[in-house]
Amino acid sequence: MEKDLRTQLHALGRKTEYRQDYAPEVLEAFDNKHPGRDYWVRFNCPEFTSLCPITGQPDFAEIRICYIPDVRMVESKSLKLYLFSFRNHGAFHEDCVNIILNDLINLMDPKYIEVTGLFTPRGGISIYPYANYGRPGTKYERLAEERLFGKDRG
Repeated sequence: MEKDLRTQLHALGRKTEYRQDYAPEVLEAFDNKHPGRDYWVRFNCPEFTSLCPITGQPDFAEIRICYIPDVRMVESKSLKLYLFSFRNHGAFHEDCVNIILNDLINLMDPKYIEVTGLFTPRGGISIYPYANYGRPGTKYERLAEERLFGKDRG
């Protein structure tokens, strides 16, 4: 690993410490080596869990994160630890997706990002919240609008 990456990343290559509640501070970012190029980065996280804030019952989901990076990118082990920190956190499905989106925007300031939660049915109903963001005043803001209001969402 390059020496400068070791100063940016603290979780990768070290003993894993799992947090017991929501912990956005575990997220880490590193410099994108191709900031002048638009490209997609996708994460599928099929083992996401959180708690219903009312009943305390566990909720299970696949979280899908797709983004077009700018200068910073999220490090995958820190993302795993961050998502794991929701395990004992009480939040509705829609809130989880929006919290994740906001935390990743704050970490990376991406050109574009979207987060989808494919939650396992409870009581015969499945919920699939979707939230996205495109940098205001750019083509990425238009992309966000198109993807949010596109025919596959409505």
